Amino acid sequence: MNDKKKIKEIEEIARVIRKNLVCLALKAGSQKRGAHIGPGLSIVDITTTLYMNFLNYDIKNPTWPDRDRFILSKGHGILGLYPVLAEVGLLPFDLLKGFYNEESILAGHPVLNPEIGIEASTGSLGHGLSIAVGIALSAKIDKKDFHTYVLVGDGECNEGTIWEGIMSARKYRLDNLTAIVDLNGLQADGFTEDIMDMDSMSAKWGSFKWNVINTDGHDINSLLSAFDKKNRVKDIPTVIIASTTKGKGISFCENNKVYHHSRDFDREKAVCALNELGFKEGDIR
Repeated sequence: MNDKKKIKEIEEIARVIRKNLVCLALKAGSQKRGAHIGPGLSIVDITTTLYMNFLNYDIKNPTWPDRDRFILSKGHGILGLYPVLAEVGLLPFDLLKGFYNEESILAGHPVLNPEIGIEASTGSLGHGLSIAVGIALSAKIDKKDFHTYVLVGDGECNEGTIWEGIMSARKYRLDNLTAIVDLNGLQADGFTEDIMDMDSMSAKWGSFKWNVINTDGHDINSLLSAFDKKNRVKDIPTVIIASTTKGKGISFCENNKVYHHSRDFDREKAVCALNELGFKEGDIR
C-alpha cells in the first residue's frame, strides 16, 4: 500500500495539470487551430505519476547524459505532457502562454528539444516505440543505467512499426525499457474495437514475451505500484497496460470522439470544464 499523503499530493497536482491543459486547449481553440483534448486528458495521471515519482532528471541540467528518457509516442497527447514538464521545472511556465503561436517552440505535437524535456519528435504514429528501443539499446551497449519509458496509444497499436519495435525489444533483452499503453478505447475515427479490433492487448504483448502489468491508468495508488522497480524482470522489457478514459476529468469530453481533436473549444466550454475540476473562470491563464 502506498503512502496516502503522497497519493493525495499527486491527485492534486494532476487536477492542476488538467486545469492548465484546459487553458492550452482554449488558446488553440481561439486560433481555430484546434487541440487534441481527449488524448491529453487520458494520460495526465500517468505522466504526473511518472514525473513526480519515478523519472530521474535534473532541471538544472536537462541534457544530463544519464537522465531517464520519456517519449510520448502518441504525440497528439501532448497537452498531457507540456503542463507536467512546466510543473516539474523542465519547461518554463511562460512558454505555455504562447502555445501554438507561430513563433512558439510548443507545437501541437512534440518537437525534439531535450532542453525542455522533449526527447523525440512524434506524431507520425507508431514511431516512438522504435525510437525508445534504439535509445534503450544504446544504453545497454554503452553500459548506462538510465531507464527509457515510452507511452503509446491503443489506436496507435494498429501500426506495424509498433510490433516491429516490440519484437526488437524482446530480442535485445531490453529490461531497461518500459512501455505504457494508454488503453482508452477510442481513436480519431471512433472506438478502437470498430476500427481495428486488437482483442486483448495484454495477451498480444504477452505473446511477444514481454513482462505485462495491468493497471488502472487513473488510480494513483495502482500506478505507483505498477511503476515500482521491483516489478521489472531481468532481460525482459516491461509493458504497463493502463486502462483509461478518453477525456478523463471533464464530463462532456469523456468517451466523446469529438474531443479527440476539437477546433471549437471556446471560453464557455473552458469555463464549464474548469468548474468541473473545481476552478473558476479567473483561473484561466
